[in-house]
Amino acid sequence: MAKKWLVYLSGEIHTDWRDRIQSGATSAGLDAIFSSPVTDHARSDDVGVDILGAEENSFWHDRKGAGINAIRTQTLIKQADVVVVRFGDKYRQWNAAFDAGYATALDKPVITLHDSELNHALKEVDAAANASCQTPEQVVEILQYVIQAN
Repeated sequence: MAKKWLVYLSGEIHTDWRDRIQSGATSAGLDAIFSSPVTDHARSDDVGVDILGAEENSFWHDRKGAGINAIRTQTLIKQADVVVVRFGDKYRQWNAAFDAGYATALDKPVITLHDSELNHALKEVDAAANASCQTPEQVVEILQYVIQAN
């Protein structure tokens, strides 16, 4: 019986890269399940105060949300077979950098995904990754190779 691969898609939430990887994997017939952080930005930012109560200080507002989001993120990264981390050019994805480091510390294979303009800024992150891609289609090709190669 073939293994069903668990792939965690971390990082930038403002483009369609997740959809492109998932549809590419489906088209390739890959036996994979995808998971990700909550990608509704407002919901993710406000979950802490929505559940635990309002905060006047923005530090504690963000801290409450980060703690709750970390429950999901850490659990799914621990379960993952592969972690794909997307860095976009418009927003600073500090959480994605954390996810890449956390996955590496857990000995999870990491694939980074970013435009070539970020090569220098992400050189240390890329050095720790197993592969660094510039397109979602390259990620799909890597997944296809590692999942289906004989």
